[in-house]
Amino acid sequence: MGRFVIACYRPKPGKEFELEKVVAEHMPVLRTQGLITGRPAHVMRAADGTILEVFEWKSREAIEQAHRNPEVHKLWARFDAVCDYEKLTNLAEAGQMFAEFEPVEM
Repeated sequence: MGRFVIACYRPKPGKEFELEKVVAEHMPVLRTQGLITGRPAHVMRAADGTILEVFEWKSREAIEQAHRNPEVHKLWARFDAVCDYEKLTNLAEAGQMFAEFEPVEM
């Protein structure tokens, strides 16, 4: 059974454009490694510039496989260079009844 996740990436200062480039490559890498479903991912931006990505892993096992996958590790290293991971609850929008975000075209 699939597992939906909401990942939040706060860009490091001056790295907003680079973060968008890495996010654009995230799903293609996970897809070629057979780790995610065919459902489309959704990418959006919070008011503070944090990028949110909603996507579906194929299973809990696929998440575990990602943590052992060298191609995924290479991509995650690129994320580490341009962003800090953030908790959804730390975004101001998470306190709203109906959280709104700006869509980001990938």
